[in-house]
Amino acid sequence: MKQVQYSLSRWMEGGGPEAEIVISSRVRAARNIKNHPFSCLASGQDNEIVMGKIKAAISGREEFSNFTCLPMDDISDLEKQALVEKHLISPFLARESSFGALLLRQDEAVSIMVNEEDHLRIQSLLSGLRLEEAWQEAEHYDDLLESELEYVFDERYGYLTACPTNVGTGLRASVMLHLPALIMTGQINRFLGALSQVGLTVRGLYGEGTEIVGNLVQVSNQVTLGHTEEEIISNLGSLIGQIIEQEQNARQVMLDKKRAELADKAWRALGLLKYAQILSSQEAIEMLSDLRLGYDLGLINEIDHKLLNELLVLIRPGCLQLLAGRELENSERNLERSVQVKEVLERSRKGNN
Repeated sequence: MKQVQYSLSRWMEGGGPEAEIVISSRVRAARNIKNHPFSCLASGQDNEIVMGKIKAAISGREEFSNFTCLPMDDISDLEKQALVEKHLISPFLARESSFGALLLRQDEAVSIMVNEEDHLRIQSLLSGLRLEEAWQEAEHYDDLLESELEYVFDERYGYLTACPTNVGTGLRASVMLHLPALIMTGQINRFLGALSQVGLTVRGLYGEGTEIVGNLVQVSNQVTLGHTEEEIISNLGSLIGQIIEQEQNARQVMLDKKRAELADKAWRALGLLKYAQILSSQEAIEMLSDLRLGYDLGLINEIDHKLLNELLVLIRPGCLQLLAGRELENSERNLERSVQVKEVLERSRKGNN
């Protein structure tokens, strides 16, 4: 039976352009194999056949030698939850897929979901604002798979997918941003309406149906039909650049007017994370936001983006229980969360000395 080990994904490294505001960039391509029903409508036997074809397509290929195949039926619900929290699989694959699997590259920068809503969802996830690089990574493995598998493609509409909004390029690009200044000053509201008018959508930390917490938002394209991959990446990157500029301006205004208050919030957050005996998930993510803003404004220097990204994942229920090695009740998780956060902060302190 396969086991999922807690490890740091490449996107958690905290580097890349605009890392003080952009946490990660993700590009995902949806593809389906010709003459097979879409996974979400297929029988278990149909999906098993698709799984076999994909395994055959990558078998013996040097380019896939550093990938691990994790069949969803072979891992626990807790391990699936941890993969969702690390943004490596979707909640749909964890919850509903038939003969679903994850092909995961060793550095976790590339993950390929099999038999999710579509037969293949090829994803690249990198730190900072690196949409073009993420697209090149995803495109590389897309081309490798297409050389062995015949995709469903229509000359007029492009790649055909289970969800109509993915028809065309099948490309979804998204950027995870930390926007405390725009959210705290209420300026984010005018951006939400403007973004929807230009074909973008704003979601919470874990995508569709999740609320904005910890001042973290995901901005992604809504439509793939009628646009080339290059246009989707370029348009999103351009608009993200405008959001970054507005966030930077709002941060500067806050820093000029409330420097002492912002520093106090950051140091209080660090103190609570270091010494609190009980930490809820909501409380922890809000404190990490205060800490991240303080660090990015130069008000606190005992941390870095890599540490903050690691903590952002570690505090989530699935990863937390995976580290503990067992399932925990909510009250137990709040206790364990404080223990794990302390250990990471202490390890970081020793590493810096």
